[in-house]
Amino acid sequence: MLKKSALFTSLFLFLISTTATSQENMEKTKTIHEKALTVDTHCDTPMALLGEDFDVGRKNKAPQSRVDFPRMKDGGLDAIFFAAFTSQRERTSENTEAAYKRAHEMIDSTYSVCKRYNSLAEVAINSNDAKRIEGTGKRAIYIGMENGFPIGTDIKRVKEFYDRGVRYITLSHSSNNDICDSSTDKEGPEHNGLSQFGEKVVREMNKLGMMIDVSHISDKAFFDVIEQSKVPVIASHSSVRSIAHHPRNMTDNMIKALAKNGGVIQICLLDDYIKDPDTTTIRYQKAKEIRKIFNTTYNTMNKTEQDEVRKQWRELGEKYPKKLPTVADCVDHIDYVKNLVGIDYVGIGSDFDGGGGLADCQDVSQMPNITAEMIKRGYTEGEIQKVWGGNFFRVFAEVEKHAN
Repeated sequence: MLKKSALFTSLFLFLISTTATSQENMEKTKTIHEKALTVDTHCDTPMALLGEDFDVGRKNKAPQSRVDFPRMKDGGLDAIFFAAFTSQRERTSENTEAAYKRAHEMIDSTYSVCKRYNSLAEVAINSNDAKRIEGTGKRAIYIGMENGFPIGTDIKRVKEFYDRGVRYITLSHSSNNDICDSSTDKEGPEHNGLSQFGEKVVREMNKLGMMIDVSHISDKAFFDVIEQSKVPVIASHSSVRSIAHHPRNMTDNMIKALAKNGGVIQICLLDDYIKDPDTTTIRYQKAKEIRKIFNTTYNTMNKTEQDEVRKQWRELGEKYPKKLPTVADCVDHIDYVKNLVGIDYVGIGSDFDGGGGLADCQDVSQMPNITAEMIKRGYTEGEIQKVWGGNFFRVFAEVEKHAN
């Protein structure tokens, strides 16, 4: 009886100790996360802003949406880049103009919702705005542009988009455009990297102080950009190809070149960028079909048709739930970059509302889970601050300084 009593006492003390340790870890995570100036450098929420069934000013639920202003506050996310995404289509003047108009509509909608909810969020323009806006208790909403397709071959449009607040351009998307080759064009390379016009775009972006985003572009185009750019560049939502072998991820040599350039790779939370997918499942095949729509004809559809496509995407997740990678899998990529080139060249770009999402980081409210995992692995507070924004804002400021 005494032995059993001693056993119960030991178990009770163990449970108390475990609970105390868990509470202590939660408090440490909260403290460090709140002290960091946090930024997510890529989400596709502007696509949803153009629909009628989404309100970014109220709390929504994943998977319908993964980003809104209240959940950003819940997750301690201070700043985010809303990407004006346009899919790549045949490069006709009509298609280019349609993409150009579409990009402006997404930028307009971003300004509109920030004005509507001006007590919750504010459009940010320069690298210092995030800290200033964070000090007011609001969220800083930056604007990026995913795919240079709307520029066509008109170099003046680069400055036009800059003047509208766009602070990075992802040079290409799923297919080649007039700027450069894509990493995933089915026809293969067209320009053997950057085109001559693409070189002009790089110079113009350097001149203006607009960040060059190398996510999605071909390996050769990446190295051309590194050679041509006078300032550090970013990969707004890419991961490590040595871990997940997606062609949009970056090889070790690319990461080393990016670090030498002073740039930063923002680890993407999209499942296929974190772990190699099982391509034999029904879900994979159906998802491939819907992604093809997003990458080709989505921007030509009316709002009703677009709402239907997004509905199909949500229903796919409900009918064929996927075993998603975890935050631990994501931090494996951060570890890899840290060990390869150092802690100064890695950050986070979720790709929320564009496919991003992990089993234990479904939306922006769960971003502290990434901080908790880094603490678990022994990352210092300074290292965590660098990953969450320090590295990225260093690059942002250097790009601005060169222009000035």
